[in-house]
Amino acid sequence: MKNVTALMKKLCSAAIASACILSLAGCGTGNDISAADNTSTAVPTSDAEWNELGQEEITKAMGMGWDLGNQLEASNAGIPSETAWGNPVITEDLIKTVKEQGFNTVRIPVSYLLKIGAAPEYTIDKDWLDRVQEVVDYVVGNDLYAIINIHGDGYYTVDKSWLLCVDENQDEIKDKYEKVWAQIAERFKDYDEHLIFESMNEEFDNTYGKPNAEGYKNINEYNQIFVDTVRKTGSNNEKRWLLLPGWNTNIEYTVGDYGFVIPEDKYCKAAENRLMISVHYYDPYNFTLDENRTSAKTQWGKYAVENYDNWGQEDYVDSTMKKLNDVFVSKGYPVVIGEMGVQNKAHISDSFSGFRCYWTEYVIKAAKNNGCVPVYWDNGWNGDKGFGIINRTSLEITEPELIAAMMRAINSEEDYEVAAPKGFEK
Repeated sequence: MKNVTALMKKLCSAAIASACILSLAGCGTGNDISAADNTSTAVPTSDAEWNELGQEEITKAMGMGWDLGNQLEASNAGIPSETAWGNPVITEDLIKTVKEQGFNTVRIPVSYLLKIGAAPEYTIDKDWLDRVQEVVDYVVGNDLYAIINIHGDGYYTVDKSWLLCVDENQDEIKDKYEKVWAQIAERFKDYDEHLIFESMNEEFDNTYGKPNAEGYKNINEYNQIFVDTVRKTGSNNEKRWLLLPGWNTNIEYTVGDYGFVIPEDKYCKAAENRLMISVHYYDPYNFTLDENRTSAKTQWGKYAVENYDNWGQEDYVDSTMKKLNDVFVSKGYPVVIGEMGVQNKAHISDSFSGFRCYWTEYVIKAAKNNGCVPVYWDNGWNGDKGFGIINRTSLEITEPELIAAMMRAINSEEDYEVAAPKGFEK
C-alpha cells in the first residue's frame, strides 16, 4: 500500500498555491524567536472533572472525526501561519458548524518549525502556543474531542523541518523533541479527557518502499520519549489517551512485521491501557488522491463499470480493517484513522460524486465495525481537487450528501448494506 507525500494531500491544487501567495503577508516575521516564558495563565474552558473512559467508551464517544487540515500545520519558509495555505483564520463558529453536522472529534494538525527557539531550551513561541490553545478551547469548549500533534516538523518536504528519522543528528533531534513535547504537555496537563495528544504525523524517510530499519527504530524511540515525557508532567496527563503512529501512518507497515513497537507506558496512572494507534487510509490512490486526468479513477467498488482500479475494493477495505482489529483493537489499543477521504473529481466525471459517497460510507462503516475511529481529512479547499465539505469563510455546507453518508455509517446501530451510487444499482 502506498501513501503520498504531504504536499500532494495538503497543497491539492495549483489554485491553493495561488491562494498561498496572496496570504503570505500575514505569516509573521523572521526566524529570530526569543526564549519566551511559556507558563500559561489560561485555564481549560470546561470545569468538568476528569471522566475516565475505557477503550470501548472512548471509541464510541469520539464517533466520527473531522480534520482541521491546512491551518495550524500550514507554513511558509518554516514559519507556521494558519492562513499561509489559503484558508481564513479559524473561528469558534466554524467548530460549532462542524459539531452541528454530527462530528464528535476534531483533529488539529499543528506545525512548530521556526516557532521553536534555539538550543538548549528549544522554547516554543508563546504567542503560537497561545493560539494553539485557543483553537483547542474552541473544540473542547463545545464538548468535542480534540487531537493535537506535531505535524509538519517531520516532513522532508517541508522547509525547516527537523524531526527527521534518518538524519544523523538523532541525539539532538530527540533532545529537541522531548523538550518541545514537555512544553506542550505542561500547557495542557489540566485539560480533561476531551483532549488527546498524537506524537507526530506521517513520519518516514520520504521513500515509499519498505521501511528503513534504522529510521523505524528512531520512530519507535520518538514514541517512547513522547509517552514518558507527557506522563511525567503529571495531573491529567498521567491517564490521558495518547495516540501513536508507525511508519508513515501506513496500515500495512504498522500491523505487519516491519518494526513497529508499542512503547511502554510505565508512568500511566490509569487502571487500563491508555495508548491508541494512529493510521491513515487513502486507498486506492488513483481514486482517492490522484489529480492527473489521464490516470485518476472516478469510480470505485462492485458497482463500478468504467474508469476504476482493479484493487482496493470492498474486500480489501474489510480485510484491512480486520487487520487493525486483530492486531490492535482486540488487544486493548483503539485505532484512530486520523486521515481518510477522497478529493473532489466531479470536474472529470458526472458519476464521481456518487462513488465518492459510496467509498466514504463503506470505509467508515467497516472502520466502526472493527472498533476504529474514522477522521475525515478536510483541507479547506472546496470544489475541484479539494477535500472541503464546509466553506470556512461563509460556513456553507458544500458537500451535504457526503456528510450524510458519513453520519449513516457512524450512527447506524445495526449492520446494513451500503446503497449503490445513484444510477448504478444492480
